[in-house]
Amino acid sequence: MLAKFLVRAVFAALGLWVASVLLRGSIYVANTGTLVVAALLLGVVNAFVRPIVTILTLPLTIVTLGLFLLIVNAMMIGLVDLMLGGFDVRGLFAGIMAAIITGVASWIGGMVIRDDRA
Repeated sequence: MLAKFLVRAVFAALGLWVASVLLRGSIYVANTGTLVVAALLLGVVNAFVRPIVTILTLPLTIVTLGLFLLIVNAMMIGLVDLMLGGFDVRGLFAGIMAAIITGVASWIGGMVIRDDRA
């Protein structure tokens, strides 16, 4: 279980790195250590805070046919931004794009560590 979390964190870190490269000027990461800590924090925030926020915003998510979850994911990245110096996301658009890029990277990571027990 810890190995899966760490692999997912590596893919989240890759996603955050790609987002910082593609959105240069909108997302700032001080160094590789900050990137790793941001990915680990994002994993913790997604595990504990995101489910609560998702339940609280369920009516908006239903009305927008799920698109509001992009805002929720951007909020989680923004929360990591607030908690961690050296990681800066400037603006809602950058947060949404980072959420999309990190989500795709995490999805790929999930495919890599897929559990075949059914």
